[in-house]
Amino acid sequence: MVDLAESTAKLQLDEETGEMVSKAELKKRLKKREKAKAKEAAKSEAKSEEKAKEAPKPKAATEEPTIDPNNMFKTGFLEDVFKIRPMKPVFTRFPPEPNGFLHIGHAKAITVNFGFARYHGGDCYLRYDDTNPEAEEQVFFDAILEMVEWLGFKPYKITYSSDNFQKLYNLAEKLIGLDKAYVCHCSDTEIKLQRGGEKGTAGPRYRCKHAEQSIEENLEKFRDMRDGKYKPQAAFLRMKQDIADGNPQMWDLAAYRKPHYRTGDTWKIYPTYDFTHCLCDSFEGITHSLCTTEFVQSRVSYEWLNRTLGVYEPMQREYGRLSITGTILSKRKILKLVEEKIVRGWNDPRLYTLIGIKRRGVPPGAILEFVNELGVTTANSVIEIKRFDQAIRKYLERTVPRLMLILDPVRVVIKDADELDGKALTVPFSPKEPKMGSHDVAFTKTVYIDRSDFREEADPSFFRLAPGKTVGLLQVPHPIKAVSFTKDDDTGDVTEIQAVFDKETKKPKAYIQWVPTEAAGTRKAEVRVYNSLFKSDNPNDAQGGFLNDINPESEVIYPDAMVESGFDEVKRRAPWPEAAGESELGKGGPESVRFQAMRIAYFAMDSDSTDNHIILNRIVALKEDSGKS
Repeated sequence: MVDLAESTAKLQLDEETGEMVSKAELKKRLKKREKAKAKEAAKSEAKSEEKAKEAPKPKAATEEPTIDPNNMFKTGFLEDVFKIRPMKPVFTRFPPEPNGFLHIGHAKAITVNFGFARYHGGDCYLRYDDTNPEAEEQVFFDAILEMVEWLGFKPYKITYSSDNFQKLYNLAEKLIGLDKAYVCHCSDTEIKLQRGGEKGTAGPRYRCKHAEQSIEENLEKFRDMRDGKYKPQAAFLRMKQDIADGNPQMWDLAAYRKPHYRTGDTWKIYPTYDFTHCLCDSFEGITHSLCTTEFVQSRVSYEWLNRTLGVYEPMQREYGRLSITGTILSKRKILKLVEEKIVRGWNDPRLYTLIGIKRRGVPPGAILEFVNELGVTTANSVIEIKRFDQAIRKYLERTVPRLMLILDPVRVVIKDADELDGKALTVPFSPKEPKMGSHDVAFTKTVYIDRSDFREEADPSFFRLAPGKTVGLLQVPHPIKAVSFTKDDDTGDVTEIQAVFDKETKKPKAYIQWVPTEAAGTRKAEVRVYNSLFKSDNPNDAQGGFLNDINPESEVIYPDAMVESGFDEVKRRAPWPEAAGESELGKGGPESVRFQAMRIAYFAMDSDSTDNHIILNRIVALKEDSGKS
């Protein structure tokens, strides 16, 4: 037993196996394991190196990829439309009613029709659908063409539905001759009853007795209509379609009604949209008639009329329309805003009329990119304003230069800045886009910063200028430290800050924008910061009506803003960017002078600007953390 104890005491534990072995054996085992471990480590390292060689090198940071501008035509709904009728040359048309200004929804219609034709090597007509003479004015005709061209499209031809009145009249007589039209004298109330009541479900549908008139009688009455022998509303021409059809667009629609203003005394009657539209498409050889989904039911009557008259038949297809929440697009309601002087006019930058969006400074290329990004389907696109703003912001980020702008200036005198006074500092127009170039800004001993960048008392959470605190001035070699300030006795406002260079601090916690004195080229400007015109996402549902939903802060004006001298260079080189209808130097209005005001927002020059009075509109805010100090 003693011998066993002694021998056991000489043994050592192999922790890996749990065995008791001699010291020599344990040493041998450990050495062997160490070799195996080293071998395994070397093998693993070799594998890692091999993997590293095979692995692709990380790519350098690149610009955010942009969507193919033709993507909406290559895929999805519009690709399918062409496949249904793959005929060339493609002819489309954009047929607005000239009774108001176009809005953001029309931008999609313009892009779809003109873009579809262009993508397929064809052309698009601009056809004024002037079949409703009540609200048509020349100003609307002009504004429509201006917006089409601003978006970068050129009409193949500019036509008017009313130019086809003789052809349309001849076809109306032909329709009567085919016993497919009749002159009706029924009142609106009687017509509703014939169509089954208000919703078409109150009773059986039936034709009125006038449908039984002979072809000769209908021709005679129709010619009397043409010659003005009937009082307004006393007679109208109806198409004899299919009153039993489940589609209301086949319930003997009106084809001709009362006088038309543009044709003067030549015509005492005018054709309706339902009669005119499909036939004008036929006259112009339209291959693909693209319209929004509210005309889905109209496709049946569209095809019926062309087929019945035996004329060329275009193909109609319908896509979802575009609208935006948080605003109004109704012509009647916008007119009310204009009349009540709540907005500056139909082109007020807070409105979503195209002329308002243009005046705000939104680039046409941003709108085209936005529509393309949304894509085209049969579903309506109801977009929040913030999504539209984000698309604009993303576009502007890579396409416009940067400048320093001060909204609410306060003077800063840097006491020890003599050595830099008058020195030109070279400032890039964009740190991300070297091709935009650079410009010189003269540094002066007296500069102006924004009042919001200074506090009278230092605060640990505030990293900009305050007594005893240091802040960097963009592009200036040394940061500055505030040493004192003076105030206006009456208003209590700070009027001047005294500062010195802080050459000991190499990297301040924050940088702010600044501008030199006017003598060094700084320009005074009036800045209009636009916010949403309405407080809610649905002004139409506001208690008391949309006028009770007006945002009192929708326009905030800074009358004494200052913009650095680089503004003159930006103005000279406009448009920013060169795209769509602003495709070359000098081609673009004042709104094409666009820039990012560093740390503030994106701005464009307003059409009210003069050489002596610059007015800037905020296009869209910067995407920043609102809690940033």
